[in-house]
Parts: sequence; structure tokens; C-alpha cells
Amino acid sequence: MPLTDALFGAFAIPFMGRALLVMLVLAVVAGFVGVLVNLRGLEFISDGLTHAVFPGLAIGLAVGGSAGLLPGAAIAALAGALALTWLDRAGITSDAAIAIVLTATFSVGVIVVSRSDDYAGELEALLFGRVLTIPPDEVLPLIVVSITALLMVLVTLKQQLYRAFDAKGSRAAGDSALVLDLVLNSAIALVVVAAASTIGTLLVLALLIVPGAVARLTTARLWWLFPAAAGFAAIAAWLGLALGFAVSVGAGVDVPAGSTVVAVFVVGYAIVLLVSSTIRWSRTRINGSRDRAEHRDPVVAGDGR
Repeated sequence: MPLTDALFGAFAIPFMGRALLVMLVLAVVAGFVGVLVNLRGLEFISDGLTHAVFPGLAIGLAVGGSAGLLPGAAIAALAGALALTWLDRAGITSDAAIAIVLTATFSVGVIVVSRSDDYAGELEALLFGRVLTIPPDEVLPLIVVSITALLMVLVTLKQQLYRAFDAKGSRAAGDSALVLDLVLNSAIALVVVAAASTIGTLLVLALLIVPGAVARLTTARLWWLFPAAAGFAAIAAWLGLALGFAVSVGAGVDVPAGSTVVAVFVVGYAIVLLVSSTIRWSRTRINGSRDRAEHRDPVVAGDGR
């Protein structure tokens, strides 16, 4: 298959075009929100929210079919965000709170799904996503959910950054920690909802965590973290869908599109990590050589021995 067909021609197909549109919007928003997840160290909370979404997906599917997935997931995710925030404010350690929410909600989801006649098929769709089979009438709701999460973060961005770097200073300035945590956790929950409805609950974390981690490796400037993360996420989503199409159609090997997208995210992170580590190592060697040259005894250095 020609490279141009995989990168561009494939997305002229309606279902591929819908997948690309949703994934680009979702990836950009997830990359943006993921920077705050990285700065605040909320990776484990994000993991808890991905599991909290699962029963909402299961109940929504059982009650309303595929049309019930998004509203069911949204209700469950926002409830999980509220529960995690309340448990944290109640003095329960963050890890314990997440473990409680994670195990309770995931078990409920498995129970609901197990009551279905098509247990294996529905479980696979919920866990591994359905990015290539998104119905046309669900494209706009998924985009709206993603944009809502982005707007929630943008409205409170300065306060969120202040809290990320100086929580005590943020409280002293009059910012409400409870409100900021609720807003950020709710934004994460909405990203999880959109991602779980496309690439599945098991792969959501890649969209939230990898772009922010890549941005931290590529720039030390605070405000450049957000476009760096969003740009990486968008390119990785596009290349992941193109790779999945090329392998499935061109090579005849059926691979899940969501998994190829996540694989590109992870490989991209590995490449950036390798390059940045090499650059840091080279700079350390060069700076070390300069320091040794500057501190060398000039008499010994010039005696020719």
C-alpha cells in the first residue's frame, strides 16, 4: 500500500474520516488536560476514573444500547470524580480512595455486562473500544464532551497552575482547593468518557499521560508544555489510525485501531525519551570536559608531558 494512501487516502472513507475527526479532537484535549495531570501527579486518580467509567458504559449499553454508552459513561465518570474528591477532602489517603472507587465500580460493571447474552462481545467493545465503528450521530456528542473538558480547564488554567506549583500559596491567594480539584477531576472524567467510548477503558491512560510526559521531555518552558503535548497527541493519533489501516487493509492483518493508536503514542514517547536522554548525556560530557579544562593546572597542562 502506498504511504500516501495510508496517511491521506484512507480518511476519505466515511468511517475512517469520523474516527480521525473524533480522535484528533480527543487527542488535543487529552494532551492539554494531561499536562495538568502530569504537573499535579494525578496519574493514579486518572486510572481510578477510567475504571469508574466502566459501570456507566455497561449500564448505558444494557439500558439504551450503543446510544446509552455516552450518557451512562458521563454520569458514572462525574460521580466518580465527585467521590474521589470527597474522599480526599475527608482525610482518606488518595491511594486508598482510588482503590475503593476502582474496585467497587469495576466489579459493578462486570456484573452488569455478565448479565448480557453477548457477554464476550460487549465486554470486548467496552474494554478495547470501537473507534472505527462510531455511529455518525455520536460524533458531535463526543466532540462536545471533549470541548467541554477543555473549556473547564481553560477557565481555571492560571489557578490550576498556581495550585500545581504552590498549593499553600494558591490557598493564601483565595483560590478554593475543593473547587479547583472538582473542576480538574471532572475535566479528566469527561476526557475519560470520550476516550472510553472510542479506544476503550483499558487504553484511556495513554491519551492522558503520554502527551504530558512527552511535553515535559521536550521543553522546560511552562506555556510551551500545552501546545507540545497537544501537537504530539494529534500527530500520534493520526499516525496510529493510518498505521492500523495500512496493517489491516494493506498487509491483511486484522489489528484493533485503538491499540495501534496507543502503540504509536508509546513508541513516540520512547523515541523522544531516547533522543532527550542522548542530548542530556552529550551536554553533560561536553560540560564536564570544559570544567576539567578550566580547572587544570596551567603549568602541568603546558609542560608537554
